[in-house]
Amino acid sequence: MPLIIAIDGPAGSGKSTLGRMLSRALNLLYIDTGSMYRAVALAVIENAINPADHAAVVDLADRLEINLEGDPDSLKTLIGMRDVSELIRSESVTSMASVVSTISGVRRAMVARQRELGKRGGVLNGRDITTVVFPDADFKFYLTADASERAGRRFLEDQSKNTATSLAETLADINERDNRDSTRSNSPLKVADDAIVIDSTGKSIEETFQEMMTKIEDKRASFEDCGD
Repeated sequence: MPLIIAIDGPAGSGKSTLGRMLSRALNLLYIDTGSMYRAVALAVIENAINPADHAAVVDLADRLEINLEGDPDSLKTLIGMRDVSELIRSESVTSMASVVSTISGVRRAMVARQRELGKRGGVLNGRDITTVVFPDADFKFYLTADASERAGRRFLEDQSKNTATSLAETLADINERDNRDSTRSNSPLKVADDAIVIDSTGKSIEETFQEMMTKIEDKRASFEDCGD
Protein backbone atom coordinates (compact mmCIF):
# COMPACT_ATOMS: atom_id res chain seq x y z
CA MET A 1 0.00 0.00 0.00
CA PRO A 2 1.28 3.53 -0.81
CA LEU A 3 2.54 5.36 2.28
CA ILE A 4 0.68 8.57 3.19
CA ILE A 5 2.11 11.11 5.62
CA ALA A 6 -0.28 13.96 6.46
CA ILE A 7 0.88 17.19 8.09
CA ASP A 8 -1.35 19.98 9.40
CA GLY A 9 -0.56 23.15 11.28
CA PRO A 10 -0.86 26.93 11.29
CA ALA A 11 1.04 29.35 9.05
CA GLY A 12 4.78 29.43 9.66
CA SER A 13 4.93 26.13 11.53
CA GLY A 14 7.37 24.61 9.03
CA LYS A 15 4.96 22.28 7.24
CA SER A 16 6.32 22.89 3.74
CA THR A 17 10.01 22.65 4.64
CA LEU A 18 9.53 19.55 6.77
CA GLY A 19 7.21 17.97 4.21
CA ARG A 20 9.92 18.30 1.59
CA MET A 21 12.55 16.92 3.93
CA LEU A 22 10.40 13.87 4.72
CA SER A 23 9.67 13.36 1.02
CA ARG A 24 13.37 13.29 0.23
CA ALA A 25 14.25 11.02 3.15
CA LEU A 26 11.49 8.51 2.38
CA ASN A 27 11.51 8.85 -1.42
CA LEU A 28 7.87 9.92 -1.58
CA LEU A 29 5.99 12.38 -3.79
CA TYR A 30 5.62 15.81 -2.17
CA ILE A 31 2.03 16.93 -2.73
CA ASP A 32 2.06 20.69 -2.20
CA THR A 33 -1.61 21.44 -1.51
CA GLY A 34 -0.93 25.17 -1.18
CA SER A 35 0.34 25.29 -4.76
CA MET A 36 -2.90 23.71 -5.91
CA TYR A 37 -4.96 26.50 -4.36
CA ARG A 38 -2.55 29.02 -5.84
CA ALA A 39 -3.14 27.46 -9.27
CA VAL A 40 -6.87 28.03 -8.85
CA ALA A 41 -6.18 31.63 -7.80
CA LEU A 42 -4.01 32.20 -10.88
CA ALA A 43 -6.75 30.85 -13.12
CA VAL A 44 -9.32 33.10 -11.44
CA ILE A 45 -7.12 36.13 -12.12
CA GLU A 46 -6.30 35.17 -15.69
CA ASN A 47 -9.95 34.51 -16.49
CA ALA A 48 -11.01 37.80 -14.86
CA ILE A 49 -13.48 36.02 -12.57
CA ASN A 50 -14.87 37.94 -9.62
CA PRO A 51 -13.90 35.89 -6.53
CA ALA A 52 -17.21 36.93 -4.97
CA ASP A 53 -18.94 34.89 -7.69
CA HIS A 54 -18.48 31.59 -5.89
CA ALA A 55 -20.38 29.57 -8.49
CA ALA A 56 -18.04 30.73 -11.26
CA VAL A 57 -14.92 30.10 -9.15
CA VAL A 58 -16.08 26.59 -8.20
CA ASP A 59 -16.95 25.79 -11.81
CA LEU A 60 -13.45 26.82 -12.84
CA ALA A 61 -11.85 24.80 -10.03
CA ASP A 62 -13.83 21.72 -11.05
CA ARG A 63 -12.58 22.02 -14.64
CA LEU A 64 -8.92 22.75 -13.92
CA GLU A 65 -6.49 19.91 -14.51
CA ILE A 66 -3.88 20.53 -11.82
CA ASN A 67 -0.88 18.26 -11.50
CA LEU A 68 2.39 18.10 -9.56
CA GLU A 69 5.61 16.70 -10.99
CA GLY A 70 9.22 16.33 -9.91
CA ASP A 71 11.15 15.92 -6.68
CA PRO A 72 10.62 18.17 -3.63
CA ASP A 73 13.43 20.55 -4.62
CA SER A 74 12.20 21.08 -8.17
CA LEU A 75 8.48 20.44 -7.85
CA LYS A 76 6.46 21.76 -10.79
CA THR A 77 2.85 22.87 -10.59
CA LEU A 78 1.03 22.32 -13.87
CA ILE A 79 -2.31 23.50 -15.19
CA GLY A 80 -2.88 21.08 -18.00
CA MET A 81 0.54 20.90 -19.66
CA ARG A 82 1.49 24.46 -18.65
CA ASP A 83 4.12 24.99 -15.96
CA VAL A 84 2.84 27.75 -13.64
CA SER A 85 5.34 27.16 -10.82
CA GLU A 86 6.76 30.70 -10.95
CA LEU A 87 3.53 32.52 -11.75
CA ILE A 88 1.73 31.22 -8.66
CA ARG A 89 4.31 32.82 -6.34
CA SER A 90 3.34 36.42 -7.14
CA GLU A 91 1.82 38.63 -4.45
CA SER A 92 -1.45 38.96 -6.38
CA VAL A 93 -1.85 35.18 -6.56
CA THR A 94 -0.96 34.82 -2.88
CA SER A 95 -3.67 37.31 -1.98
CA MET A 96 -6.24 35.68 -4.27
CA ALA A 97 -5.39 32.19 -2.96
CA SER A 98 -6.28 33.24 0.59
CA VAL A 99 -9.73 34.23 -0.73
CA VAL A 100 -10.57 31.31 -3.02
CA SER A 101 -9.30 28.71 -0.54
CA THR A 102 -12.15 29.65 1.84
CA ILE A 103 -14.80 28.72 -0.76
CA SER A 104 -16.24 25.33 0.19
CA GLY A 105 -16.73 24.17 -3.41
CA VAL A 106 -13.11 24.97 -4.24
CA ARG A 107 -11.93 23.00 -1.23
CA ARG A 108 -14.09 20.02 -2.27
CA ALA A 109 -12.58 20.10 -5.76
CA MET A 110 -9.03 20.28 -4.42
CA VAL A 111 -9.62 17.53 -1.84
CA ALA A 112 -10.79 15.23 -4.63
CA ARG A 113 -7.66 16.03 -6.66
CA GLN A 114 -5.38 15.59 -3.64
CA ARG A 115 -6.88 12.17 -2.94
CA GLU A 116 -6.32 11.20 -6.55
CA LEU A 117 -2.67 12.24 -6.37
CA GLY A 118 -2.33 10.47 -3.03
CA LYS A 119 -3.12 7.10 -4.59
CA ARG A 120 0.57 7.05 -5.51
CA GLY A 121 1.53 7.68 -1.90
CA GLY A 122 3.18 10.86 -0.68
CA VAL A 123 3.63 13.59 1.87
CA LEU A 124 0.91 16.26 2.09
CA ASN A 125 0.71 19.36 4.22
CA GLY A 126 -2.02 21.91 4.77
CA ARG A 127 -4.78 22.88 7.17
CA ASP A 128 -7.17 19.91 6.85
CA ILE A 129 -5.05 17.02 5.58
CA THR A 130 -5.23 14.90 8.74
CA THR A 131 -8.89 15.66 9.40
CA VAL A 132 -10.53 15.80 5.96
CA VAL A 133 -8.29 14.85 3.04
CA PHE A 134 -6.58 11.76 4.49
CA PRO A 135 -8.11 11.00 7.91
CA ASP A 136 -6.76 7.43 7.58
CA ALA A 137 -3.19 8.47 6.71
CA ASP A 138 -0.42 6.16 7.90
CA PHE A 139 1.18 9.03 9.83
CA LYS A 140 -0.59 12.19 10.99
CA PHE A 141 1.36 15.14 12.35
CA TYR A 142 0.21 18.48 13.72
CA LEU A 143 3.03 21.02 13.74
CA THR A 144 2.80 24.16 15.78
CA ALA A 145 4.94 26.84 17.43
CA ASP A 146 4.49 30.08 19.31
CA ALA A 147 2.90 32.75 17.06
CA SER A 148 5.76 35.20 17.57
CA GLU A 149 8.31 32.56 16.59
CA ARG A 150 6.31 31.59 13.51
CA ALA A 151 6.09 35.25 12.56
CA GLY A 152 9.85 35.59 12.97
CA ARG A 153 10.45 32.66 10.63
CA ARG A 154 8.07 34.04 8.02
CA PHE A 155 9.60 37.51 8.35
CA LEU A 156 13.11 36.18 7.66
CA GLU A 157 11.77 34.23 4.69
CA ASP A 158 10.10 37.36 3.31
CA GLN A 159 13.26 39.40 3.87
CA SER A 160 15.25 36.91 1.79
CA LYS A 161 12.80 37.58 -1.03
CA ASN A 162 13.12 41.36 -0.57
CA THR A 163 9.48 41.61 0.44
CA ALA A 164 8.72 44.99 2.01
CA THR A 165 7.02 44.13 5.31
CA SER A 166 7.73 44.59 9.01
CA LEU A 167 7.87 41.97 11.74
CA ALA A 168 4.81 43.55 13.38
CA GLU A 169 2.87 43.31 10.12
CA THR A 170 3.95 39.69 9.69
CA LEU A 171 2.81 38.82 13.22
CA ALA A 172 -0.54 40.54 12.63
CA ASP A 173 -0.96 38.54 9.41
CA ILE A 174 -0.07 35.28 11.20
CA ASN A 175 -2.64 35.98 13.93
CA GLU A 176 -5.28 36.89 11.35
CA ARG A 177 -4.64 33.71 9.37
CA ASP A 178 -4.72 31.60 12.54
CA ASN A 179 -8.12 33.03 13.41
CA ARG A 180 -9.47 32.63 9.87
CA ASP A 181 -8.19 29.07 9.53
CA SER A 182 -9.50 27.89 12.90
CA THR A 183 -12.94 29.53 12.68
CA ARG A 184 -13.95 28.89 9.06
CA SER A 185 -17.07 26.76 8.68
CA ASN A 186 -15.58 24.41 6.09
CA SER A 187 -12.64 22.21 7.14
CA PRO A 188 -11.33 24.39 9.99
CA LEU A 189 -7.78 23.94 11.23
CA LYS A 190 -7.82 21.62 14.25
CA VAL A 191 -5.81 18.83 15.80
CA ALA A 192 -6.95 15.37 14.73
CA ASP A 193 -7.62 13.08 17.70
CA ASP A 194 -4.85 10.67 16.69
CA ALA A 195 -2.35 13.20 15.35
CA ILE A 196 1.20 13.40 16.69
CA VAL A 197 1.55 16.98 17.96
CA ILE A 198 5.01 18.52 17.68
CA ASP A 199 5.70 22.00 19.06
CA SER A 200 8.81 23.36 17.35
CA THR A 201 9.15 26.47 19.51
CA GLY A 202 12.84 26.90 20.23
CA LYS A 203 13.82 24.01 17.98
CA SER A 204 15.77 24.05 14.74
CA ILE A 205 14.23 22.66 11.58
CA GLU A 206 16.69 19.75 11.75
CA GLU A 207 15.70 18.94 15.35
CA THR A 208 12.02 18.90 14.39
CA PHE A 209 12.75 16.74 11.34
CA GLN A 210 14.65 14.22 13.44
CA GLU A 211 11.77 14.12 15.94
CA MET A 212 9.32 13.36 13.12
CA MET A 213 11.58 10.70 11.61
CA THR A 214 11.94 9.04 15.02
CA LYS A 215 8.15 8.91 15.39
CA ILE A 216 7.82 7.37 11.93
CA GLU A 217 10.59 4.81 12.49
CA ASP A 218 9.24 3.82 15.92
CA LYS A 219 5.72 3.29 14.56
CA ARG A 220 6.96 1.32 11.57
CA ALA A 221 9.05 -0.85 13.87
CA SER A 222 6.00 -1.55 16.06
CA PHE A 223 4.04 -2.57 12.95
CA GLU A 224 6.79 -4.98 11.98
CA ASP A 225 6.87 -6.44 15.51
CA CYS A 226 3.11 -7.00 15.41
CA GLY A 227 3.49 -8.70 12.03
CA ASP A 228 5.98 -11.13 13.51
